[in-house]
Amino acid sequence: MLLLGFAGGLRRSEIVGLDVKKDQTDDGRGWIEILDKGMLVTLRGKTGWREVEIGRGSSDTTCPVAALDRWLTMARIAHGPLFRRMTGQGKAVGADRLNDQEVARLVKRAALAAGVRGDLSESERAEKFSGHSLRAGLASSAEVDERYVQKHLGHASAEMTRKYQRRRDRFRVNLTKASGL
Repeated sequence: MLLLGFAGGLRRSEIVGLDVKKDQTDDGRGWIEILDKGMLVTLRGKTGWREVEIGRGSSDTTCPVAALDRWLTMARIAHGPLFRRMTGQGKAVGADRLNDQEVARLVKRAALAAGVRGDLSESERAEKFSGHSLRAGLASSAEVDERYVQKHLGHASAEMTRKYQRRRDRFRVNLTKASGL
């Protein structure tokens, strides 16, 4: 779930609103298609439908496509909500869709467990990380032209994309040098 949310730059409501395939549930907000070169995520948003392409990663341990494929196989999910509640004290996958608060809780737990921002106290770290960290984290860490980040996140303006980019190198593209000066 975290790999998909990060690689897709997805909102937490988009993550939990995904179905395995198109038109499988009444409350679904999109679906996935696993392809040879990656995954296509189709989402319904405020302004209509958008597609997010997620390429395969360099390693199966960090590849969101491979991780999602393993989840579907191990959880025996072929229809309905993609991410579901666990039942029987975490021993079985239920039929109910997760809510978006679960994504926020998972991000916080993962950041604390990984020791991210170890310079902060545990309570300060819990305040800093949320479900939105996946989306902002991708925007901040992607070393590509801003317009690609804007398209991937579905932003209407570059200004909105820049708000998401917490640490960006403003001079990565140096037009002064590119012009020969």
